[in-house]
Amino acid sequence: MKLGSISQMTFALGIAVIALLTIRVLVIPQSTPSSPRSALGQLHNIDLGKMPDFSKIEDIAIKKQTFFDYLRPAIEAQNQIIIHERQFLLAMIEQIDNGIGLREVDAERLQSIIDKYQYDVKSFTRNTLSPLLKRIDIIPVNMVLVQAANESGWGSSRFAVEGFNFFGQWCFSPGCGLVPSARDNGKNHEVAVFDSPKDSIIAYMVNLNTNQAYRLFRSIRADLRSQNIKPTAEKLVFGLINYSERKDEYIDELLEMLKHNKSFLTGNQANA
Repeated sequence: MKLGSISQMTFALGIAVIALLTIRVLVIPQSTPSSPRSALGQLHNIDLGKMPDFSKIEDIAIKKQTFFDYLRPAIEAQNQIIIHERQFLLAMIEQIDNGIGLREVDAERLQSIIDKYQYDVKSFTRNTLSPLLKRIDIIPVNMVLVQAANESGWGSSRFAVEGFNFFGQWCFSPGCGLVPSARDNGKNHEVAVFDSPKDSIIAYMVNLNTNQAYRLFRSIRADLRSQNIKPTAEKLVFGLINYSERKDEYIDELLEMLKHNKSFLTGNQANA
């Protein structure tokens, strides 16, 4: 079969286009965006590496910056995980409102989130799930950092060094942790031991978001959200009134730390 000059040109262009597409598929790597699940996996698997020996850092400014820089990635990662959980919950509530049944995989993930935040619910409806939003919310990075510094003596306390416990968290089963040397007679609490600093951060953030003692913290945060006001460390720290037996003195101390360490915390303004 003979082809006219125009047909020959069209045929040649077609062959060239096919060749280019073949080269692109076979030679040029195709970039695909990370799925939400793979992104979550990266957040869950973040590794802080070996903990520095903070007690050997003599320069106070260097010690503070090193301390904040070391813990910051895990805190920010946990906040990103919380954001994913919150967005997922909002999507499920909207889906339920639209009369769309939940897929089995979504129902299982929803239940795992409910279990994580120690929330009791018998059925999935807007009325039963919406209160959970009060628990699933981020905690300002600066507040986490200064509280970790306060509770761990800038990473140099016995509990931080031996048990990776940066927040003075207790446990109550014999042998569950480290026995405080100054524990009063009749007391049975121990200071919890963690496998890593990251695990201490996770436990602390779950504690603030679930424990009855910090209902005020969550209420202040939810109230600020309802007014479209950013819940900063300076605003939320008052919700930690029950974190220490020193009550108001403890809050004042944290506020002073936020003020005096501002230059070392400037890298956290997005999540302050």
